[in-house]
This record gives sequence, structure tokens and C-alpha cells, in this order.
Amino acid sequence: MTAGATGEWRGWRAAARAALYGPDGFYRRPEGPAGHFRTSVHASVLFARAVARLLCRLDEALGRPAPLGFVDMAAGRGELVTGVLAALPAEVAARARGYAVEVAGPPEGLDDRIEWLPEPPRGVTGLLFANEWLDNVPLEVAEVDAEGVPRRVLVRADGTERLGEPVSGPGARWLDRWWPLPAEEGLRAEIGLDRDTAWAAAVATLDRGLAVAVDYAHTVATRPLFGTLTGFREGRETAPVPDGSRDITAHVALDACALPGARLLSQRDALRRLGLAGARPPLALASTDPAAYVRALASAGEAAELTAPGGLGDFGWLLQPVGIPDPLTLLEAG
Repeated sequence: MTAGATGEWRGWRAAARAALYGPDGFYRRPEGPAGHFRTSVHASVLFARAVARLLCRLDEALGRPAPLGFVDMAAGRGELVTGVLAALPAEVAARARGYAVEVAGPPEGLDDRIEWLPEPPRGVTGLLFANEWLDNVPLEVAEVDAEGVPRRVLVRADGTERLGEPVSGPGARWLDRWWPLPAEEGLRAEIGLDRDTAWAAAVATLDRGLAVAVDYAHTVATRPLFGTLTGFREGRETAPVPDGSRDITAHVALDACALPGARLLSQRDALRRLGLAGARPPLALASTDPAAYVRALASAGEAAELTAPGGLGDFGWLLQPVGIPDPLTLLEAG
């Protein structure tokens, strides 16, 4: 049985942590995240190539350090770090070192340049990249009761909920600052304090470089009235039941996570700055080189998916510099 399957009432943070990362948790399953949902990494190799381009620009800004680190947070089965290393020019690849951070064990045939770790290494110079990691950092959920008071939501392993004690202390202060709830019964919020802390700790592992968080996101001006907590299993959205059988996720308040010097932009903007346009190839190419036209058309379709409004293109990118100037300069065409 998964942790928490006894019917006890717990806050969503404890329940989700056990369901996702416990001994029999969702993220320890052999099929990995790709067996249940599709991220930008799985959508196209173009994503890894764009991240490799960003790493190369950062390499120049850092003075071509040796080693040049690339830390893949919530690495799944190592798809992103493997793709990034494969896309690097030979001179950069010779100095590159990859780190895959994941609770599950490594896959077979892992590149020798990749070190598999349960936590991010300290003292890295380079790029820490967290693609859809923060949305899986468990957090508490609050709901407004009939008297207009935000209370902690308690849950059992079968997904049944009830209201617990009023939100107080740091959680209440976080709500007041980042997700103020009107006094209307039933309104909900996800208290992102644990994500802010997790992100700050990950950034602190870098000596110099750039940390990037990519995720479903919202800002203080656009917080949803009833929260975003949900589940995913076998490619479909489901109820967020903390029994270990499915992913449990909630959108990220990236503006709350941001540390001084950070920049926020959409994935659409970030990838276009990194050279992914998604434009169709000229029709004339179909006559002069049909094979090249088909390849270019497929690539354009993949780029369009990665930057699509209403889809992956709306993901937020949080760029956090560590010992370097404005990180947006790394996204300018070089």
C-alpha cells in the first residue's frame, strides 16, 4: 500500500509528498513521467537543442569554464540532459558535465558524462534547468469557509477532503502577499511557500550561471479563483487523488519564486529568442528538394507546438541569474 492509504486526514503537502515521492510513489514507477504525460522535452528534440543553444551562450558569458555544468532538475529518464549534451558543439561538449536530479534510479545506457543524483550538486558553474519541476513540489491548499476564513484543506488517500484549521503564520503571510483570497466561501488557493523555498535552495547550488524554471504558471494579477490542483494518469487529466497512482500537480506562482534580478517571460518568447520560429518552409522548396521540404515542414510543426498560444507556448520561464548580468541578454540572437 502507498503511504497515507490508511484513511488518515492530512494536509495536501504531506499527502502529495507521500503519493509522489514515497517508497511506492508515482515518481518511482518504472515507466517514468513520459508514460503518463507529455512535456516540451518529449514533444520535440528542438526543445533540447534550444536549451543547448542557451547553454552555449551562457558558456561564452561565463568565460568558457571547465567543467561547464548542466543540471536537469526532475530529470525523468534523462531525456533533456541527454538531448542537450548531444546538441552541443564539440568544443563545448568536451567541457560539459551533465547532472540528472531525480528520485527514481537511472535508466540503462546513460551517457558517461551524466551523473545521476537525488539532489542538485553544489558548486556548479553553468545552467540549472527545471522543466516542470516546481509544479510537482507539494504544497498546502487553502479554502475559504462560510465565515470568510481561509482554512487548510485536509485530504485522505481516496481524495475525500474536509477543512482543517485556519491558515496562520508564514502560510497566511504568503497568501496575503501573493494570493489574497476574497471572503467568499469556496474560493481556493495553493500556498506556494514551499516552492519558493525549494527554488531558492536549487538556485543556491550554483556558484555562477543561470537557473531556469519552466512551468504552468500564473501571476498575482491572474490567480485562478478555485486553484489549479489536478491529477494526470496515462495521458489524461484526472481528479487529484493522493494514492500514488497518478501525478498530482498545480500551476506555479513563478512571480513569488523569483529572487532579485530574475526575469519572467513566456516560453513562446523565450524559444523564439533562441531561434525557434515555427514558420513554414517556402513552398518552392517542395519542388527543388522535396525531402528537405518534408523535414523542414515537420520541424516547423514541432516548433509551432512548442510555442503555441493556449498550449506549451504559454508556459512561464523564470530566469534567475547567479553572478552574471541581465539574463535576457543570453536570449538575444547571437
